[in-house]
Amino acid sequence: MVRISGLASGMDIDQMVKDLMKVERMPLDKLKQKKQTLEWQRDDYRSLNTLFFNFRQTLTNMKLTPAYRARSTVSTNDQLLTATASSAAAMSSYTISNVKQLATAATKVNTEKISKGSEKVDINQSLMSQQGKLDGLTWKQGVVETKTIGVTDDNQKEIKLPLDGVKIADTAGINIKVDGKTYKLVTGKTPEELADNEVLFNQTPDYAPDGTQKEATFTFKSIKKGSNVKIDYVADKKIEKTTISDQATGFQLSHGAIVTDSNFSIVINNKTFKLDGNGTDLIEVDASGNPASSLKLGTLDKETGKVTFSDAYKEELKKEAEEKRAAENLGEKDAVSFDVSTTYQQNYTSFKVATSTSQYPNGVEENFFVQGNDSLSKVMTNVNNSNVGVSLFYDSFSDKMTLTRTETGNFSGDETVQEISTSGNFIDNVLKFGGAAETGGTNAKFNINGLDTERTSNTFEMNGVTFTLKKTFDTAESVSIKNDSDKVFDNIKAFVDEYNKLIDTVNKKISEERYRDYGPLTDEQREQLSDKQQEMWEEKAKSGLLKGDTMLSGALSQMRMSMYQPVDNANVASAFKQLAAIGIKTTANYLEGGKLEINEAALKKAIEDDPTSVENLFRGTGETSSSKGIVQRLYDDVSTTIDKLNERAGKAYSTNQQFTIGKNLDDVAKKITSFTERLKQIEDRYYRQFSAMETAIQKSNNQMNYLLQQFSSGQ
Repeated sequence: MVRISGLASGMDIDQMVKDLMKVERMPLDKLKQKKQTLEWQRDDYRSLNTLFFNFRQTLTNMKLTPAYRARSTVSTNDQLLTATASSAAAMSSYTISNVKQLATAATKVNTEKISKGSEKVDINQSLMSQQGKLDGLTWKQGVVETKTIGVTDDNQKEIKLPLDGVKIADTAGINIKVDGKTYKLVTGKTPEELADNEVLFNQTPDYAPDGTQKEATFTFKSIKKGSNVKIDYVADKKIEKTTISDQATGFQLSHGAIVTDSNFSIVINNKTFKLDGNGTDLIEVDASGNPASSLKLGTLDKETGKVTFSDAYKEELKKEAEEKRAAENLGEKDAVSFDVSTTYQQNYTSFKVATSTSQYPNGVEENFFVQGNDSLSKVMTNVNNSNVGVSLFYDSFSDKMTLTRTETGNFSGDETVQEISTSGNFIDNVLKFGGAAETGGTNAKFNINGLDTERTSNTFEMNGVTFTLKKTFDTAESVSIKNDSDKVFDNIKAFVDEYNKLIDTVNKKISEERYRDYGPLTDEQREQLSDKQQEMWEEKAKSGLLKGDTMLSGALSQMRMSMYQPVDNANVASAFKQLAAIGIKTTANYLEGGKLEINEAALKKAIEDDPTSVENLFRGTGETSSSKGIVQRLYDDVSTTIDKLNERAGKAYSTNQQFTIGKNLDDVAKKITSFTERLKQIEDRYYRQFSAMETAIQKSNNQMNYLLQQFSSGQ
């Protein structure tokens, strides 16, 4: 709408309309102030709700036995024997004597140095590069592969391992883990005969129509949906397919330690390349394997598996790309790629380690694959991170190695049987563990309360008490289990402190002074005040919004009643049925709204005299409110209050239609929107009226000018 602003009348129409609209806008300002007040109230309720929720967490902890059954232990000789006790431990004493031996971890030290010359092996370099320093290191040919297959069905028992035209070269060395747990590979059993940690390997593989091996099948007794099955195996070769661009300078194979014999080949754009007699340069060959041209593809780094193109082949690649663009009507900037197929083997070896552990008392064996480009450090890491439960360690000073069980004790049940066994050329002959003697692997042997017994660890738990044997001894040492009164006192005191903090905050909020002359600031008022003045104003405007709130005051009254009502429970002695009986009373200052204070001496005495009654005074259960312990009652009260607060003010993620204040806010918001539209119409009406006035004045002025001109011309 075109607005005429006082051109004819000379009046400031905009200011006049603005002044008129101030009066019209007053109801809108009140609506906005109401909306702001509701939002502040909502936030106040939610802030208090957070306090109630946190206090309920405290109550949850106080409903549990550890809060009242803290135990302390006293040993007659801490140098020989120590103990700790959980809340489940009974208050009693134990006598341990005749500790014949401590539990030890089985250890094997290899028989001699692993470096065959004066220069020691570098454990951080590849084994291929260190081969001259290691005695008897030989390699097998194949490719070490790892595949992880997810279980997708509830009743799935079979896992199909895709082989993509290759064969499993070492069927005895397959490793299978389900969600990290090692499974034992077996044959000759039916699925029904399998143990929980066994997997059946079908040695009659499926074949593709071209005669190549298609997949291998593994059958489990049962396997959960969502599990991940990890399979480590050796393929007889690798057929690796990739693509390269016409700008490529080479490519990287997924494996290193490449075997440089006649089986290695690369096919690019129908050209076949093999290694020359030196085992590094790649030359083009014909179907018979003879040199087909002078073109050299480039070189192969057999340790890393990196293929680097020669300058001549880079030019050849560009030429072939141009031919492909011409044949396929591609532009010069269009990307051209070529398929690459590489067939190869790598140098690898393997070894096995077997032990008995707490997780696998019947024994666990794992096969470890060693690739030629692995370092000895990586081999040690693989062993140490496995389920076999041993630690492989190399000492550079002595140039020797050790295998140590990560757990103490003997799990096989026979101390004459070695806990660690090894097999394979690499570990027995290269690392010199063949024939190594084993030490340790013994159980702790002792007498407790007159009973001769054993444990696999020097730290063991019995009836909620955890004992630690430090030395062998033949004397009788005792451990006493007592109630830790100080700890229980601290727990009850912390509970009282949290209760006082809650009621103090709520009391202050519902008794806060209300400044009714200080409403939420309007936009016009904000323009007239500084930031500091606005802050001070809003502080008073927010004050007392929950003053006298009946829901909150009712919650406090109910909590006080729950605190003071006697606990009528058979597990509470008659002398301890109220808080006052154990030294917890309301403060003398009534203005504090029922805060509690503790007589420390009285409370500690009650805990020591009758800890069971004190516990049940707080956490006792019952069918009625009077039979419930104080904490149980308060938990119910606080939960009810939280529900009421949620109903009134909602949660942070609640929609407005889910709580009372939110519904009121939506209602006010609709009124604000409606009234804003109405104000716009009123403002437009004022401008139309003033525009009409301006038009009338302009017309009157024009008539006056015309008459004046006529009078002037008549003279």
